[in-house]
Amino acid sequence: MISTWSEWKRYPRPGRGDNLEAPISPGIYEVRIAGSGALYSFGAVDNLAQALALLPVGSKSWFGRRDTSGVPDLEYRTCATSSKSDAKAAAERMIGRRETYMSGAA
Repeated sequence: MISTWSEWKRYPRPGRGDNLEAPISPGIYEVRIAGSGALYSFGAVDNLAQALALLPVGSKSWFGRRDTSGVPDLEYRTCATSSKSDAKAAAERMIGRRETYMSGAA
């Protein structure tokens, strides 16, 4: 069973103490660059909150701190599902629709 997508939320920037708001359940996530809407990351996972928290954003400096100067302004949304297999099936359908749309638009 798939639920609906959440609203777009600003992805926390490193070093600012912002929090992620995501379910601790299987589902699909989508992360985009806020200014252009370009896709940054997409996935079907067991734990949405954990996957978003571990998303590689920016680069680490030599001293182990994140370099916040090159971090894009990101937004994310989630869609909870009842199982990871449901999330994978929904993600595959979405990818198929996107590919169909892009081939028709070209």
